[in-house]
Amino acid sequence: MWCRTDPPHRSDARRAPGLAHIRRGAAGTGAPSSWRPLSRRGGDHSLPGMEHPIRLAVAEGLERNRLTTAFRIILAIPHLVWLSLWGIAVGIAVIVAWFAALFTGRVPDALHGFMAQFLRYLTHVYGYVLLMADPFPGFLGDRPYPVDLAVAPPEVQNRWIVGFRVIMAIPAAIMSQALSYVIYALAVLSWFAILFTGRQPLGLRDLTAFVVRFNQQFHGYLLLLTERYPDFSPGPPR
Repeated sequence: MWCRTDPPHRSDARRAPGLAHIRRGAAGTGAPSSWRPLSRRGGDHSLPGMEHPIRLAVAEGLERNRLTTAFRIILAIPHLVWLSLWGIAVGIAVIVAWFAALFTGRVPDALHGFMAQFLRYLTHVYGYVLLMADPFPGFLGDRPYPVDLAVAPPEVQNRWIVGFRVIMAIPAAIMSQALSYVIYALAVLSWFAILFTGRQPLGLRDLTAFVVRFNQQFHGYLLLLTERYPDFSPGPPR
């Protein structure tokens, strides 16, 4: 079951209507009480999977600030530095979690929460750097953001899958590496489009969201947050 959450600040809900139900969860998991998929004109559609333990939500707004967009990489430098430092701690945590899951079949709650909060923060930074959102993210990944992630609580995992996780993740790692080149191209196209129009094209936003969703599911699989393999399809997984 999803963690119980507290309601978001009203300003956050206005700024990110598509995340009205993404709330502050235990250990930063940001688990939603009810899921609202990415919206598009003429109706709603679900870009992220509704059943995967790691799920992405993106706000409906496409308007962007031209000034902050122009200097987005420079503005993001503090986050990139902090990500590197936090990533070192996560690297140690996943080794401990691997041994724990190998012997007990389950990642301890504290380690799961720590790595889930890091993954959520990484998603916020992705959203900011890739121009999917305007607000400057917080540094803890514990508050709602227009590009947000929900991670299910820890569950019992198959020890064999845990033991060979790195080997089993190779196909997804290849896919993730290939998509990383795509996402850079999408960011450049979005940058020019926003500078000229003040909006991120819907198609670019949706395709970027798909890549971010896949990468975060891959990272979650590698970090032992779930034994569910990343979803390769652009639609909801089955």
